[in-house]
Amino acid sequence: MIFHRITVDPIQMGGVACIRHLRIPVATVVEMVAQGMSSPEILANYPDLEKEDIGEALNFAAEALRERQLPVLLSA
Repeated sequence: MIFHRITVDPIQMGGVACIRHLRIPVATVVEMVAQGMSSPEILANYPDLEKEDIGEALNFAAEALRERQLPVLLSA
């Protein structure tokens, strides 16, 4: 999958995946969605974001999880 709105620059934000070279990490956007914020609320808090940025941040996070094995506790 190709991401057009996600940028990683080693000299910006320590190479953290951000939205369109803005200093807004993908993780920040994903966390706001996880906390139940709506797209209009997120966009109000971060006026430089666009609606499409939110969807691409979620897709990027999903792809990152597919690519790695994360430690999770299995229910007994």
